[in-house]
Amino acid sequence: MHEHFDHTADLGLRARAADVPTLFSEMAHCLTAAMIDRAETIQPAERFRVEISGVDREFLLFDWLRALLRESEERRFLGCRFAVTLTAEGLFAEVWGEPADAARHQLSHEVKAVTYHGLKVERTADGWLAEAIVDI
Repeated sequence: MHEHFDHTADLGLRARAADVPTLFSEMAHCLTAAMIDRAETIQPAERFRVEISGVDREFLLFDWLRALLRESEERRFLGCRFAVTLTAEGLFAEVWGEPADAARHQLSHEVKAVTYHGLKVERTADGWLAEAIVDI
């Protein structure tokens, strides 16, 4: 489950999940849903891999979202399916999606950057919670 929340001139992303890999996948979905309306129109036509070294969950989340945003900016790539694995070395993920198509993908927000402000990944009574603030 993921949702957006207002944060001054920025936008908050929040997700909850039973485990950390699913949490990171939900945050990726949340980022995509912040960028375009009707994210369900994205097709899994192409795939790329992401590898990020590190062990700190907050920094991994920041770098994960930043990598997805970079693909969106450089290749206009929109992700729709995210297979995330976390190991002692870092994050490894496969991302499926396609380049943005103006006929099917209507811009919702122009996400300019992921910020460190309010960044969190924490265990809760019923699983995991993540939050990140993005500059729009």
